[in-house]
Amino acid sequence: MPEKMKPYDLHVGDVADAYASWPPPACIISDGAYGIRGFHGDTTDEEGLVEWYAPHIEQWTKAAAPGTALWFWGTEVGWATVHPELKRQGWNYVQTVVWDKGLSHIAGNVNSNTIRRFPVVTEVCVLYQRRLEVETEEGMLDAQQWLRHEWRRSGLPMYLANDACGVKNAATRKYLTNDWLWYWPPGFAVAAMAAYCNQHGLESGRPYFSLDGKTSVVSKQWDRMRHQWHHVHGLTNVWSRPPAA
Repeated sequence: MPEKMKPYDLHVGDVADAYASWPPPACIISDGAYGIRGFHGDTTDEEGLVEWYAPHIEQWTKAAAPGTALWFWGTEVGWATVHPELKRQGWNYVQTVVWDKGLSHIAGNVNSNTIRRFPVVTEVCVLYQRRLEVETEEGMLDAQQWLRHEWRRSGLPMYLANDACGVKNAATRKYLTNDWLWYWPPGFAVAAMAAYCNQHGLESGRPYFSLDGKTSVVSKQWDRMRHQWHHVHGLTNVWSRPPAA
């Protein structure tokens, strides 16, 4: 019998030494520098956090695929300082989660005569998704702009996208819109638009809605490019849990 495959590989040491052999991750959980002198090598405040994280973010971006989720732990100001660098290197913000550790986290550690702020009992954990970026003749486009670009490239009027998807107006109002009402369309809708444009659109020399220039994207392929989410009722973006022992 072949040896059972291990569910994980644990690297002990500098993570920078492990990046070269890192398989494409579905999820990255970062609990690095906070800017609070929490460990040897941490910065003393938020100054320097971008420099600290930049090479790590570069490796995350290089290894990740569209749909890779990133959970970034930190303080409020630490995360806010690093956020522009995450965005610059290809990560889209999804939401912020607050870990409420409760009063036990500060028990016996607050001097009310000297403190000049509310005692801190929280950390933040911020969810990002690796941005889908597609190279086109108009430059690099994100998912929203690329979908719109592909339909327009077909020469077909926008309203026909609704017929292609079998919807009343969701395709033009949500899937192909150019404003903040856009949301990530389901795979079957993208596949339906691709098939419709390939059949009725202008002859362009390459298939429509193709990421590799050879074949149009299929439903399951498109759905895999969005971060995975398994909803749990009652679980919100505030996690009330006692501090780790």
